[in-house]
Amino acid sequence: MSFLGIDVGTTGCKASVFSDEGESLAFAYDEYDMVRPRPGWLELDPSDVWARVRRTIGKAVKAAAQNPRNTAMQNPVTSLAVSSMGESMVPVSRDRRILGNSLLLIDSRGEEYLPLLSSGLGAEKLYRINGNILGIQFSLPKLMWIRDHTPEIYAGAWKFLLWSGFVSFMLGAEPTVDYSLANRTLLFDLDSCTWSKEIADIAGIDLSKLPDPVAAGTRIGTVSGPIAEELGLSKGTAIVAGAHDQCANALGCGVTDAGFGMSGMGTYLTIMPVFVGRKPPEVMMRWGLNTEHHAAPGRFVSFIYNQGGILLKWYRDTFARADKEASERAGRDVYADLVGEIPAGPSSVFVLPHFTVTGPPEFVTNSAGVISGLKLDTTRGDILKGIMEGVVFYHKTVVDSVADTGIALRELRAVGGGSKSDAWLQISADILGKPIVRARVSEAGSLGVAILAGVGTGAFRSVEDGVKAMVSLGERFEPDPARQRAYGERFEKYRALWPLMKDYLRT
Repeated sequence: MSFLGIDVGTTGCKASVFSDEGESLAFAYDEYDMVRPRPGWLELDPSDVWARVRRTIGKAVKAAAQNPRNTAMQNPVTSLAVSSMGESMVPVSRDRRILGNSLLLIDSRGEEYLPLLSSGLGAEKLYRINGNILGIQFSLPKLMWIRDHTPEIYAGAWKFLLWSGFVSFMLGAEPTVDYSLANRTLLFDLDSCTWSKEIADIAGIDLSKLPDPVAAGTRIGTVSGPIAEELGLSKGTAIVAGAHDQCANALGCGVTDAGFGMSGMGTYLTIMPVFVGRKPPEVMMRWGLNTEHHAAPGRFVSFIYNQGGILLKWYRDTFARADKEASERAGRDVYADLVGEIPAGPSSVFVLPHFTVTGPPEFVTNSAGVISGLKLDTTRGDILKGIMEGVVFYHKTVVDSVADTGIALRELRAVGGGSKSDAWLQISADILGKPIVRARVSEAGSLGVAILAGVGTGAFRSVEDGVKAMVSLGERFEPDPARQRAYGERFEKYRALWPLMKDYLRT
């Protein structure tokens, strides 16, 4: 048997077929554009995305059937699950019609409702119920805006579905949302695993318009006959509840137990520690740390994040555009070529990674990036390494304080495009002082929900059994004591940059 993992992101969707031993049998990818009706408004067109998701699934299923390692299709897809970005929702009718566009978390709408929510709940009470710190990125302020500014969509919608649930629903499943994604709405009660009537009443939201919350790995339906025929799936292919993409990434690199963390090295660098039991809200809030259900039962996670690969892309496009074009013509990876220029020791420059809105602990919205220490003999390799170091320095500020919350973090597992770089993984290990292990499967999110697909149909007795069967790990990067000491001294200087310069960086 084999399992289909689907990952729906902000700019593209992926579909991967895996055997029950974790072997990748097929992969397909497609991109889509954001819709920008006005400055500050950013949406996805669900009709366009749904068409591309179907196309991607069809390509992956066909490729798996033709894979010589999958002779005579001895491993047909028996079940599937979907991971997705959080927060954004799609309005749908009972008969599976799409009623409007999906407002993205980076959309500016909803800010006018924050004072009402803040005064009605209070920061600590909201955290005790939902485990998040109030902000416009979540679903709730967007739902309030839709209710007041597009009442015909709000009134006509049978359900507002998170993207994982939307794709599952369009495939034929019941309208559901797993606990990890439900948490991204601000309307979910972490302890009771139900929608919070108290929050909904303050916000004026009709809870009947929300899908039923279920645990990740719960079977929620089967692919409809016409869709199965279109996509090349077997009749009766099961649909299983997926998870928030970060939680799926963690499953895909085997991060299920307390003491371990996932390091997602993509557009944003995200460190996601796993822990058991809720931690004191006042301590978690001090460091800007949320609390969310993991896709692994009985576990919670939090997110430490800031700009990552997006800064390397800026560097590439600013300092190495010609190199990019030359590498593409030669069929080489431009980043591998550029990393070959970085110095052996710590960079001579410091980079403050405030190029856009930052993550915890401060969530700074009105700052700017800094490159300090430039001299006439500074090379572009120094600048690149400074960026790689600065991104990790930013995370170290919070990682070093995680112990104050009662969360242990002994080892990290790396996934995403940045995890292909030995240099960046070693820099991360040296600065954070923690071993980092690379996952063998780079499409960890798709693998994570493929594991859930197996759990939901009884192929595995538990998430842990699925992880044991399907996840394999690669190289291990240990902190080098000498470099760790050198970075410890530089970190103290880095940490002084923002307090010293923040009054000059306000934008």
